Amino acid sequence: MASKAEIRAEAARLQAVFEAAGGVAVDADILQPASTLLDLYGEDIRARAFVTHDPLAGEQMLRPDFTVPVVQMHMADGAEPARYTYSGEVFRRQEEASERPSEYLQVGYEVFDRADVARSDAEVFTLFNEVLAPLNLRAATGDIGILIAAVQALSTSERRKAALLRHLWRPGRFRALLERFGGMSPVPETRTKLLQDADPLARAKPLIGLRSVDDISERIEALRADAKEPAIDAGQVALLEEILSLRANAPDALNTLNGMSQRMPGLSGAVERLATRLDALAGNGIDIASLPFEASYGRTSMEYYDGFVFGFYAGNRPDLPPVATGGRYDALTKMLGQGGSIPAVGGVIRPGLTLQLAQVRQ
Repeated sequence: MASKAEIRAEAARLQAVFEAAGGVAVDADILQPASTLLDLYGEDIRARAFVTHDPLAGEQMLRPDFTVPVVQMHMADGAEPARYTYSGEVFRRQEEASERPSEYLQVGYEVFDRADVARSDAEVFTLFNEVLAPLNLRAATGDIGILIAAVQALSTSERRKAALLRHLWRPGRFRALLERFGGMSPVPETRTKLLQDADPLARAKPLIGLRSVDDISERIEALRADAKEPAIDAGQVALLEEILSLRANAPDALNTLNGMSQRMPGLSGAVERLATRLDALAGNGIDIASLPFEASYGRTSMEYYDGFVFGFYAGNRPDLPPVATGGRYDALTKMLGQGGSIPAVGGVIRPGLTLQLAQVRQ
């Protein structure tokens, strides 16, 4: 097993590669304000982060990720094109039975550029592919933007679309909602009784939670409005499930999605962006004919991705986490941009894993 000093040396080597590619070295505080992450992801982030409390600064989280603070830093100085690199520890809570570390080093590269989105996607993927080539890893790619476009193209209420998009990164919850909105599963009996009651709050016990009476009343009215909505067309549900299950090499996936866009025109823009990206990757020397594409890839990663997503894995070590992951997060720059925004894409590598795999190959 590699020592901490060896892993840090590997991190420095990787960061030097990213600096040579144009990345400006930056850092981020280990303690991050919890409010930002809670606003972005809700209470679910607590299950994955280490939370502490500062008597002056309030609730804080040990840095679970670099992208959010790097975006905040960049957007505070304006939305100009830039490239950054960084290296440092991140902290993620693991499941009880997991042997994966809760603290490990990441080295990252981020591109903020509005000139050519497809070219930026290809730049980041190609750079990672070249850096990791000696390890003979398995690549994975996907596109969250296609899933977002498919949900937005459904013939249903904006409220239902928003609910599906909110749970896009929680596959179990997403499927349960889709089945309910598609009329394939019944509304829970407790909810039916609640909605049939003329005044559900009349016999309510004293409030002990954080929601006010107005909040609860608004939620009840929203549920009543939803109950009157017709089921999503079965054909659209079936098409969305086809998209979610799509796995093929990139050109075949593109052909399939082009056919699907004839049945769901709202997909067209996202599919065109995929085609442009594949052209840019091919222009960089990537063999797209053998590049895997999985439409659902990235749904269990950080929730800020909204376009191209990728990862690199040790094919003979399924027990290991991904050696590298990344993707596009345009919407995040707008959310944190204080009125500005800029397309952005990036990724991270775990130097502990690259060193471990390199030692095995020696």
